[in-house]
Amino acid sequence: MEEFFKKYSIFFLFLILILAVFFRVYQITAIPPGLYPDEAMNGNNALESIKTGEYKIFYPENNGREGLFINIQAQVIKIFNNEPWALRLASAIFGILTVLGTYLLTKQLFKKESIALFASFFLAVSFWHINFSRIGFRAIMAPFFLTWSMFLLIKIVNQVKKNFQFPIFKFQILILSLFSGLIFGLGFHSYIAYRITPIILLPLFFVLFKNRQFKAILFFIIGAAIAIYPLFNYFYHQPQDFLGRSSQVSIFSSESPVLELGKNILLTIGMFFVKGDSNWRHNFAGAPQLWWPMAILFLIGLIIGIWKLFENWKLKIENFFEKISYPETTLFLWLILGLLPVIISSEGLPHALRAIIVIPVTMIFAALGLNWIIGKLKPKLGALLLMAILIVIPINAYTQYFLNWTKNSNTASAFSKNYAQLGNYLRYSPKDIKKYVIVNADGIDVRGIPMPSQTVMFLTDTFLPEKQKEKNIYYLTREKIDENLEKIKKESMNEEVKIFMLESDPMLQKKIEDKLIYVYTYEDSGVMIQHKFPPPLLL
Repeated sequence: MEEFFKKYSIFFLFLILILAVFFRVYQITAIPPGLYPDEAMNGNNALESIKTGEYKIFYPENNGREGLFINIQAQVIKIFNNEPWALRLASAIFGILTVLGTYLLTKQLFKKESIALFASFFLAVSFWHINFSRIGFRAIMAPFFLTWSMFLLIKIVNQVKKNFQFPIFKFQILILSLFSGLIFGLGFHSYIAYRITPIILLPLFFVLFKNRQFKAILFFIIGAAIAIYPLFNYFYHQPQDFLGRSSQVSIFSSESPVLELGKNILLTIGMFFVKGDSNWRHNFAGAPQLWWPMAILFLIGLIIGIWKLFENWKLKIENFFEKISYPETTLFLWLILGLLPVIISSEGLPHALRAIIVIPVTMIFAALGLNWIIGKLKPKLGALLLMAILIVIPINAYTQYFLNWTKNSNTASAFSKNYAQLGNYLRYSPKDIKKYVIVNADGIDVRGIPMPSQTVMFLTDTFLPEKQKEKNIYYLTREKIDENLEKIKKESMNEEVKIFMLESDPMLQKKIEDKLIYVYTYEDSGVMIQHKFPPPLLL
């Protein structure tokens, strides 16, 4: 069967990439519904950068975010304007390219087309990866950069093991090393969980060191240093931003860190097989991160990996580095270290987003499991099993994402659909009517206004004060309502004024009605809107 996959590998890879594109781009203008404030915060920073021309290395608001993804989103917004799907299109592109990178990486690791095609196929139709490829979070870049840098580094290792001695090959290795290091270093601009990844490189560096490829290691480090330097320089001058929110959610700040660690390990292992992330934004709440056939293949792949890891080891410590298999060692380090950011956190476990970096390696282990099963079966039975998997898993992914998850009311709530509806309403409201948005929802402070306002601000392009004035849209916090009601009352005597609330709040509504006696109130898709018109006698 391997010869069959080799013969048609380009055709199969093309079909897999078509699947990847479909699952990440289909109906992206409507799904996910709404726009979560964290996504909108990225968009508002991008809009500001477009206006000012200042593209930052790090954006400190909203617990701090590396700037690369936001700056990329800004370029997409330049083309498609301030649309939610423009923010998410950047994620979709990274997701699609990660599928291709997973194929190339797996092929370099195992030299088998079948395993490489299986791994990329599983990633293309993984609900876990599809979901984050359609949300405007920077974390989707982490598996992309790690996958592609590992592909190039393992390609270098494989060439070195072939003992190429010609100058052209030595030059090629150095160029690949530099480029691989650059890509790897860019990963530090993606997501805080990426910072654990240098340890994953140790088995590959050992092979290069053992083969006296010191220049290759040096060029890799130089490339990584060039990419990391701008961020390093920022943190050197702003050290308070280095840890960000990670220090707030660490188990080491709990009363019983050891007990929490044990519990977290069990929850994190269980996310693959029993119960996954319960956040509707990250997952079909509570469903395992792997559908049960995939979970079985993943488990089989893990067992195979452990067996191969030690099959030639003679239990002598001095022979360990001589006998151990670097592909399996690298994959297990990737899996274990990639889960550490989840295990040592104390919030929202299991957490699919913090574990995003392990999605490709999870699919590679599943591919190992499928390849082993097919190899043990008779050819016809193996072909039937493969056909069933190729049909059933994409159907399940489509059903789970586009039907069950998308249409669930919890998903709309998780993506603040009501805020987006208000934003779209205001977006097309006449500029000559003064509009006040009462931000009666809790969130961290962003320039004096709670975080939930970001959705409305992005859709109306009113993040900046001058834009608010231009579009006649102003934001009030709960604390500033009393001091502004008298002012609004006076304004309403001469012009039409509209008052909006992010969340329905009967007590606050009554307070406004008592002050502004001519109020017309109605529900518009879950958003409470209050219109203040001039008194009837003046009409």
